[in-house]
Amino acid sequence: MKKILLTILTASVFILGVCMPTKGEAAALDRTLSFGMSNSDVKQLQELLLTKGVFPYHEATGYYGPITKESVKKFQERSGLKADGIAGTQTNQKIQVLKSGDMGRPVAELQRLLKAWDVYSSTVDGIYGSGTKQAVINFQKQKGLSADGIAGARTFSKLEERASSASSAVKELTVTSTAYTASCEGCSGTTRMGVDLIKYDDAKLIAVDPNVIPLGSIVEVEGYGQAIAADTGGAIKGNRIDVFIAKEADALTWGRKQVKVRVIK
Repeated sequence: MKKILLTILTASVFILGVCMPTKGEAAALDRTLSFGMSNSDVKQLQELLLTKGVFPYHEATGYYGPITKESVKKFQERSGLKADGIAGTQTNQKIQVLKSGDMGRPVAELQRLLKAWDVYSSTVDGIYGSGTKQAVINFQKQKGLSADGIAGARTFSKLEERASSASSAVKELTVTSTAYTASCEGCSGTTRMGVDLIKYDDAKLIAVDPNVIPLGSIVEVEGYGQAIAADTGGAIKGNRIDVFIAKEADALTWGRKQVKVRVIK
């Protein structure tokens, strides 16, 4: 009988250990992240660093390497925190607060949540501008929160009561595409979201009209592959994109053509 009970107890512990998330897995950025780590929390951290314009790489890889460490230090310096390159409690709390000037997928997700509460009627563009700030203020007033237009933990907690209503579906469309390089006329080599195309010329990245494809979106482009929408351009309006290609000869070969795109997230 003891052997049977022991077997059942062992199996129960195993099931709980496998099926139930640990504290670190259940909540967003609730543990210290540092150099050498590789997990989904690091990937989320990288996406937030990109949102803050301090992550120069084009992809959230989930690996906490030298690029991530330097990006964390840059964010810490801007935020008045100890610049040690370690994402501890203070850094993690501060980086999850969204405010004016931020851009990318986390902002687009915030805008979808605001739409679910009928306080945001503009386009989901991934840019935390005046319209998004006002919508946050209106929501905060509605919920009796401090109406500062900054989306922090308490604001998100209230917003996420309708999280299921804010899901985004895959969007498919046909666009006119052209190509550009980091050294094209009028180009700085750094994208709207801070990606360094000169240093990281292997980037799969496109310039978009945020009114059509939100900044920070992951997009599958016919003939190009999966890319991040991390740039904008004066001539990129409506159903048009610019794909980044490192070499000018290859960019010219791409030319101007119609392609199908899928905005997958």
